[in-house]
Amino acid sequence: MPRGASPKREREYKEIERKFEKEGRYKGREEEVAARIVNKQRKQYGETKSAKSADRAGKSPDRSLPIDDYDHLTVPRIASKVSDLSAAERRKVRTYETKHKNRKGVLQALDRLH
Repeated sequence: MPRGASPKREREYKEIERKFEKEGRYKGREEEVAARIVNKQRKQYGETKSAKSADRAGKSPDRSLPIDDYDHLTVPRIASKVSDLSAAERRKVRTYETKHKNRKGVLQALDRLH
């Protein structure tokens, strides 16, 4: 694991590595695959150095959206919040969602309100 990873991510890494060893998956590559999985999660949740510096600089991609902490919300949470948005705000969310995660449930929730 890279330096600066949180204790939570360290635990996840060790658990995944042990699981792979126990199951016999990825023989000889358990560490590498576990690290890749945890690093992917860190990137997804903005825990990498570049994501943190971009956020501090005000360049976080979800910063301009009308729903706070959008990237960390689940589809049901987002779907429950879109009904309170104006048409312009819903367009903004749709554009962002299509360019980034493109989650079917979010897009369907937006379509129902259209």
